[in-house]
Amino acid sequence: MSARDLLSFRNPHVRIVAGLTLGVFALAALGGFILLPYAQPELKFANVWDAICSAAGLPRAATSIETPPSPTASKVVLTSRTMARPSQQSIGRGATLAQRCAICHGPTGISRADSPNLAGQYAAVIYKQLADFRSGARVNAVMTPFAANLTDEEIADLAAYYAYLPRLPAYHPEPPRAPGTIVVYGAPSRGIAPCGACHGSLDNKTGSPWLEGQSAVYLKTQLEAFASGQRRNDISAQMRNVARAMTPQEIEEAAAYYASQPSEIVKAVQ
Repeated sequence: MSARDLLSFRNPHVRIVAGLTLGVFALAALGGFILLPYAQPELKFANVWDAICSAAGLPRAATSIETPPSPTASKVVLTSRTMARPSQQSIGRGATLAQRCAICHGPTGISRADSPNLAGQYAAVIYKQLADFRSGARVNAVMTPFAANLTDEEIADLAAYYAYLPRLPAYHPEPPRAPGTIVVYGAPSRGIAPCGACHGSLDNKTGSPWLEGQSAVYLKTQLEAFASGQRRNDISAQMRNVARAMTPQEIEEAAAYYASQPSEIVKAVQ
């Protein structure tokens, strides 16, 4: 057999080697382009070159990886004048819009479930939260779709209407409780100010809600969401920093205390 015949496909050994080579190539292609992407669904290839790099075993940083979008920050800027002087027309329009809110927040703004009570809440608070739900800075399965199509005027009207309503006793009153240390004094060594420094009993920070009479379940859920970072629409991360430094017992105590308190107006009448 000549040297030319040795490299010819007439030589059975050449055919075997060529077949094995093609088989290995096919298996490599199957594993790299089909099995590997199937086993790693988080990888998203922008083009064929990305897929080739991945199949060749290059580091993941060399391929395009889909990363979750960063949370949207609140774009609402609050001042002491925000929603300070709503018109009677705005309150009237808000009353009409609020009929859609009654199923969760009650026909008089007092919830029969564990949704927040809105009657008498500061207008700036409701304005900010609705705007944050609309923008995605705050996310909720019910409120996000509801707020998505609200106009700026409708948000202002709803805020004006609920702020106009009197603060009534909670639908599910809790037995009166004495305030815990975290409520009255905070925890200065951990950077926690007294709750009342922002939420009304000592002073009120614009954008901070009054909490008396709110559901203990709702308050606890929100503090835990701030602590975990699930809720991120607080101004300057103030509530996240506070909630992260609170113990589970302090969260329970603060939620239970505020749930047992009547509203400020009811206190004044008694």
